[in-house]
Amino acid sequence: MKRHATTHLPRYLLALLALYCAASLIHFAHNAEFVSAYPNLPASLTRTKVYLAWLAITAVGATGIVAFRLGLRLPGLLLIAAYAALGFAGLDHYWVAAMSAHTFAMNATIWFEVTAAGVLFVTTIALLLRSTATKPA
Repeated sequence: MKRHATTHLPRYLLALLALYCAASLIHFAHNAEFVSAYPNLPASLTRTKVYLAWLAITAVGATGIVAFRLGLRLPGLLLIAAYAALGFAGLDHYWVAAMSAHTFAMNATIWFEVTAAGVLFVTTIALLLRSTATKPA
């Protein structure tokens, strides 16, 4: 049975979603497991809170996928773009402490997440622009 075009996520978008989700999980897991080692993070930030934040962020992307598959293409892509944009929050680490204050592993996980988020964001915005450009007036 062939799926309707508006409910089928392109494979490359699914691959980018999976890549960003993995990068995000790696960064958040590193953050959670070494929360006390990250420079200048508030003492109130706990391992559990970090994992819960990751689940909340990931829920935005999952909701976007569901919306898209239900035929709500524009809201779905907007939610996926928002999910990707949330990946730029990893750069907040450099707001509270210089890059040089972070270990190699910290910087690597931050930049892996941010890079994957950037690629997903640009790709999703391109799909949004293509979708809105092809709609009849």
